[in-house]
Amino acid sequence: MKLIAINGSPRKNWNTAQLLQSAMQGAQDAGAETEIVHLYALNFKGCTSCFYCKLKSKEHGTCAMKDDLTPVLEKVKNADAVIFGTPVYFMNYSAGMVAFIERLFFSNYIYSAEIPTVFPKKLPSAFFYTMNMTQQHYEQFGMAQKFGIYENFTKTLLQVEPKILYAFNTVQFKDYSKYESSIFNPEEKFAYKEKNFDELLKQAYNIGKDLINQKTP
Repeated sequence: MKLIAINGSPRKNWNTAQLLQSAMQGAQDAGAETEIVHLYALNFKGCTSCFYCKLKSKEHGTCAMKDDLTPVLEKVKNADAVIFGTPVYFMNYSAGMVAFIERLFFSNYIYSAEIPTVFPKKLPSAFFYTMNMTQQHYEQFGMAQKFGIYENFTKTLLQVEPKILYAFNTVQFKDYSKYESSIFNPEEKFAYKEKNFDELLKQAYNIGKDLINQKTP
């Protein structure tokens, strides 16, 4: 059994990565191997609309592009569970995560009314969202509906409804005094993290464990 965690943050040990690491520990305690992929350490692009994956003369489910992401796409196919971890930048997934999802999802979707997915198996998954905005702002700006499109497509392609973890009102800087950030109250930010982040780590741990238990016959 193997869980692969996709870190869509440029940071390798901040909010998103910490939650993914906790989930991997949960998966390990459930008997699984784990691997984390830091997308921003790779050299790759999003979909270039070549439509190779839609050709009737070719095997479906394969992205024709060859770059650092190519082996990662194969690892996801061979995994027993996957977690997509992304910070929220300008009301969306990070650019790295969007490009990754384009490559993974579009190559396994073939414009067929009879075949909604060519992904080779059911794959339990989860989305971890980390964001500076509060839960109130998340709801106010309709983010749940926007991200729900990705989540619903994940359910269709991977054939299992994904688990969701939200980390609101995250701390962006270790020292707010070094940055122009007067709209924030650093003391309130750190107090919120102190009160809530350990619980989020526990939830991430349980999701990692549950994904493996969900896959285990």
